[in-house]
Amino acid sequence: MPPTDASTDTGTASAPGNEDTLELRLPDDFLALLAEDGDPCSDRTETGQEAPPVRGELLDHLAGWGPVVTPAGTLHLVPVLLDRQLRLISRWMNDAAVASYWKLAGPEDVTADHLRTQLDGDGRSVPCLGLLDGTPMSYWEIYRADLDPLARHYPARPHDTGIHILIGPVAERGRGLGSTLLRAAADLILDRRPSCARVVAEPDLRNFSSVSAFLSAGFRFSAEVDLPDKRAALMVRDRLLRDLL
Repeated sequence: MPPTDASTDTGTASAPGNEDTLELRLPDDFLALLAEDGDPCSDRTETGQEAPPVRGELLDHLAGWGPVVTPAGTLHLVPVLLDRQLRLISRWMNDAAVASYWKLAGPEDVTADHLRTQLDGDGRSVPCLGLLDGTPMSYWEIYRADLDPLARHYPARPHDTGIHILIGPVAERGRGLGSTLLRAAADLILDRRPSCARVVAEPDLRNFSSVSAFLSAGFRFSAEVDLPDKRAALMVRDRLLRDLL
């Protein structure tokens, strides 16, 4: 699943009969928040000066979420340390099956630039290494979908939280590990972010194994959305339905 493109394209999804895609008006509580605190997407203060990033607050201090037990072992999402983990993540990105979707193949600088964009930002997207019983097994991006360019393509709600996932070792793919980790990570987000009512994802529609993993992890298919670099399946895991799916 490639990261969301930062294009300014403003196309929207259309899915008649789907409750997630009918309402495009921002909720009243979000409008009130904008009026009280200013635009959460803005990088400037009322005086026009650059606002310093508040590290961690946009994702409720993800670095302190801690591990979670899954049927496959203990999963721990650890924010990436570029100088220590770049080589490993870049190697994963250069796997042929991964490169066709993530589009980050090439020298380490390609992956480094992608990671730095997030690491040097305001914390609305956090790249993480997924440790399974202490062993690096996956790469994740946990991000505020309501503050992401993705929000231009679906009716985002305040605090919607998005997931990108890559299972690194080839031998671990296709065995159900992805869906196990996705369910655990989505539930971890809902547990650690009480203001978040939905976890969302937008895998490429052509990536059948990824879409299937999300469905097996308790996500539901919400709509097809046209993003700048792909036609995606909008997948949603609802807080209210988490015990039913």
